[in-house]
Amino acid sequence: MALFSSPPSSLCVLRLSAIGDACNTCAMVQAIQRQWPSTKITWIMGKAEAQLLGDLPGVRVIPFDKKQGWKGYRQLWQQLRGERFDALLHLQTALRASIASLGIRAKYRLGFDKTRSSDLQNWFINTPVTSPDSPHVLDGFMAFAQTIGIENIHPRWELELSQADQDWAKQYSDSTPVLVIVPAASKAFKNWTAAGYAKVAEHAAARGMKVILAGSPAEVEIQLAEQVCQQSSVPLTNLVGKSSLKQMLALLAEAKLVIAPDTGPAHMAVATNTPVIGLYAHHNPKRTGPYRYLDYVVSAYQEAIEAETGKQLSELSWRSRVKDPDAMQRIRAEAVITMLDKALSDFHILKETQ
Repeated sequence: MALFSSPPSSLCVLRLSAIGDACNTCAMVQAIQRQWPSTKITWIMGKAEAQLLGDLPGVRVIPFDKKQGWKGYRQLWQQLRGERFDALLHLQTALRASIASLGIRAKYRLGFDKTRSSDLQNWFINTPVTSPDSPHVLDGFMAFAQTIGIENIHPRWELELSQADQDWAKQYSDSTPVLVIVPAASKAFKNWTAAGYAKVAEHAAARGMKVILAGSPAEVEIQLAEQVCQQSSVPLTNLVGKSSLKQMLALLAEAKLVIAPDTGPAHMAVATNTPVIGLYAHHNPKRTGPYRYLDYVVSAYQEAIEAETGKQLSELSWRSRVKDPDAMQRIRAEAVITMLDKALSDFHILKETQ
């Protein structure tokens, strides 16, 4: 039975990081808003995540900066002093999130059940949420919404972009269909090869697409993008490190297709309804892949995890992670090109495929 038969007065959502998980949380928050528009929602999220989602309509966002250490916790608790929520949706098992939850007063403290819980999160909650059959992170989040009484848990995003951010993105698009490649994640082991990206970019250009590289100012991302440009025989527009998160979101919304490894912008693209080809080897894409586009993932995960463990995938937990730092090199450019052609056809991106 659902916790609430009528709209609660207030809810607190605790999900600090990362960008991709914040995008998935956003779908859950907006599902709550659609059914209970009068419920006041406070969302405690990371400082970087607040740059992207801090202006969600109808949501009070409290940024938390983990780099401040105990000072950050004290500031958070001070902001929440005297408040009491009908429920806390504790969506992050990391111990730092659980410590942050100590300053949140709520009648119901929802957290993951033993299937998904870790890092002693069960010590900080009083209402475990039954895990769904699907291993995907977003489905796990939506189970929280269902537990409190939300009936329609089909993910749908409604993100607003300023005119300035839209104008910034539009300057890089014209009548030519845009493919945005996000070459790198913040963790280098998740990244594919520059040579592979270059071959895919060349194929996309030959099919009549404009190819843009996007990403954060992190050195690992800048270096990989430069290598892709150097190895490509066709000109590429390199915007890596040259956009804010909001500008990148606008760029992803302008694109007809996105290619990315296991990184936040893949989920940002999903939130803008732009098809994504995800490149995976270290984490199970059924758990962390781009939600609406899991059929378009190019994955070496099963091959890598079975080679590493000597066991069949069916014998392993869906949470199992590949440790081989070179696992992404198992992905072949030909496989990505084949998936690119499939996406161009399925989503009617080019005139000749319509």
